[in-house]
Amino acid sequence: MIFETHAHYDDARFDVDRDALLTGMRSAGVGKIVNVGADFQGCKDSLALAERYEDVYAALGIHPSEIGDLTEEHIRWIEEHASHEKVVAIGEIGLDYYWDKEKQVQQTQREGFLRQMELARRTGLPVIIHSRDAAEDTIRLMREIHAEEIPGVIHCYSYSPELAREFVKMGYYIGVGGVVTFKNARKLKDTVAEIGLEHILLETDCPYMAPEPHRGKRNDSTNIRFVAEVIAELSGTSREEVEAATWENACRFYGVDGHKNCS
Repeated sequence: MIFETHAHYDDARFDVDRDALLTGMRSAGVGKIVNVGADFQGCKDSLALAERYEDVYAALGIHPSEIGDLTEEHIRWIEEHASHEKVVAIGEIGLDYYWDKEKQVQQTQREGFLRQMELARRTGLPVIIHSRDAAEDTIRLMREIHAEEIPGVIHCYSYSPELAREFVKMGYYIGVGGVVTFKNARKLKDTVAEIGLEHILLETDCPYMAPEPHRGKRNDSTNIRFVAEVIAELSGTSREEVEAATWENACRFYGVDGHKNCS
């Protein structure tokens, strides 16, 4: 079985077949899914999906590109619902300078990132960190806040193997999705080969980032097997070994291990 650690089934692109997909995941080899909030409505929708589907869990957080809309009411709501039995993480949070170049916008992102890291500390939940074109500030802020005390994953990893080792030293997992199947993804392939299966979580980020051979199409969790196959090649193991190792990693990370809701 595969543990899909990062999906967005609340996205409108799944309106036509969401139920059919989610009820059929086990037959496709996907045993658990974490649906991740990006904006406040996405947090509510993620929790609703987790309550409806047994194998779906929720992460609650505000994406850096949406952080300008973050309010105290949102923080209170997330904190109040963090103890829900199907809520397993704060996310996705972080920094994204790819789209936002203005200094004030980036400062707002940094402030929102730190607020939500502190929220994770208070609630005792791990974090899902989105970091794009913001490596220096991401690692700097994580060190300042002592992120090694807050378990987490660097989602959709896009930086160097050297920086990945720094995140791993802090106890963080590296989220690997469809990009690893792309021919030009040399840095990510090198990262996977270097850090070992014990530090990797499988993800799709669906409906985005579909792997080869479906690149450019709407993504879903059934495609995660293509990611596992490439990781197996890079790590010198089998797809079955990749699936088993990353399943255990995800269960441990999200607190749904073999002794709690993960069978």
